[in-house]
Amino acid sequence: MNMQLGCIFFVFVFLISSVISRTEPIDQTYGFDFSKIKFDTGGLSRNAFPKEFIFGTATSAYQVEGMADKDGRGQSIWDPYVQIPGNIAGNATGEVAVDQYHKYKEDVDIMKRLNFDAYRFSISWSRIFPNGTGEVNWKGVAYYNRLIDYMVDQGITPYANLYHYDLPLTLQERYGGLLGMQIVKDFAKYAEFCFEHFGDRVKNWMTFNEPRVIAALGFDNGINPPSRCSKEYGNCTNGNSGTEPYIAAHHIILSHAAAVDIYRNNYQKAQEGRIGILLDFAYYEPLTRGKQDNYAAQRARDFHLGWFLHPITYGEYPRTMQEIVKERLPKFSEEEVSLVKGSIDFLGINQYTTFYMFNPKSTQLDAPGYQNDWNVGFAFEKNGVPIGPRAHSTWLYQVPWGMYKALMYVKERYGNPNVILSENGRDTPDIQLPEALFDLERIEYFKLYIQNMKRAIDDGANVSGYFAWSLLDNFEWLSGYTSRFGIVYVDYKNGLKRYPKMSAHWFKQMLQRKN
Repeated sequence: MNMQLGCIFFVFVFLISSVISRTEPIDQTYGFDFSKIKFDTGGLSRNAFPKEFIFGTATSAYQVEGMADKDGRGQSIWDPYVQIPGNIAGNATGEVAVDQYHKYKEDVDIMKRLNFDAYRFSISWSRIFPNGTGEVNWKGVAYYNRLIDYMVDQGITPYANLYHYDLPLTLQERYGGLLGMQIVKDFAKYAEFCFEHFGDRVKNWMTFNEPRVIAALGFDNGINPPSRCSKEYGNCTNGNSGTEPYIAAHHIILSHAAAVDIYRNNYQKAQEGRIGILLDFAYYEPLTRGKQDNYAAQRARDFHLGWFLHPITYGEYPRTMQEIVKERLPKFSEEEVSLVKGSIDFLGINQYTTFYMFNPKSTQLDAPGYQNDWNVGFAFEKNGVPIGPRAHSTWLYQVPWGMYKALMYVKERYGNPNVILSENGRDTPDIQLPEALFDLERIEYFKLYIQNMKRAIDDGANVSGYFAWSLLDNFEWLSGYTSRFGIVYVDYKNGLKRYPKMSAHWFKQMLQRKN
């Protein structure tokens, strides 16, 4: 019996003697009374953080809502993509997902009982504007009003993200989506509609989630829709990996800045809210102390985080990108610089993992492409020692010290902006009940990462919130339902019933307020 199974067996034996009751669905989960367990929080507690510090959970619209082709929602670029056999593990789709459209009250109730303060959700652009612009789908507006109202009623603070991968399909077909400059005006109009109709209750806005992923996976290797890339990089029918990722990213930055400008000029003062953007940041550590490996790690950081945060902070792309990408990299006009620079009230950082970087022996690049432009090598061990335990996802290694280094890097290089950890978590395979409830490895992950976040705060990083990914097991993009990130188990085979895992109860105890 390995260590994990041994722990599961021990907990199972301990809990099986508890009184089985269905009166409290949070503590009594699948017949196990988790309230009897005293969890090791690693010295973490609500009281260890400032009183105003926010703890929440996060999801996104297409991953949890369902009702993809009902109640007036238009298609996003993901809807036809998931219908192509082989694109998604198990040929899964988000048509039903975990049906938060109908189960939102249950999900908000779970958050409240687990002592969370906030919920970071996303609004589906095509549920509001089925064609991207023009006619409004008022059933979609009514859904988000119901969700937001119930959150406020239950004391859960809404954090609303306007774009999480799900571009309206009609805009892609009309003018190439993010490749067309028209996207800036259309996104700004969509954002303003949301400010106008939801901003009286939503005080925390985010424009885009992980624009780097949108640009790189959609336009460099083409593994995400709209599936564009050069023929050398993937199985795409159209695209140019050397130019299109940079064009798409440029338009995302301008769209973000346009939305922020509208919010600040027309809504912020009256609504007393704030607005930011969510950037993913896998930390890159040099494999050796050598100068070339250090340069490689810095190139990776510049092409990853700096691609977006540098213009927002300094009004231009990182110099390394300018020198490498040259004329393929779009330029900001003086007017655009004035809009882009300083266009965040806070910064969301999605931080999961860390990699070693080394300088490749050969500097000869193949066909131009965003990832190729980095000219770096990835390593996952050093002197035979893995960088950390690997989760189910092949890219996700548990490297807690990377959280500390990522936050300190943002502090020191970008003027210490106000930061929320907008995503952090790890997945497991599609394990079935009841074994799936005993997610000890997820507890260990959260404990170590939050400890390192707290260490960064103690060392001066301006961090004001933390959001665990994810509240629920859900549609995990290319992995479909084979990857489970949730602290709450969703039984896909039996009515999408929710079962809080041990990690959920760990959070409940850790977040218990003490006088």
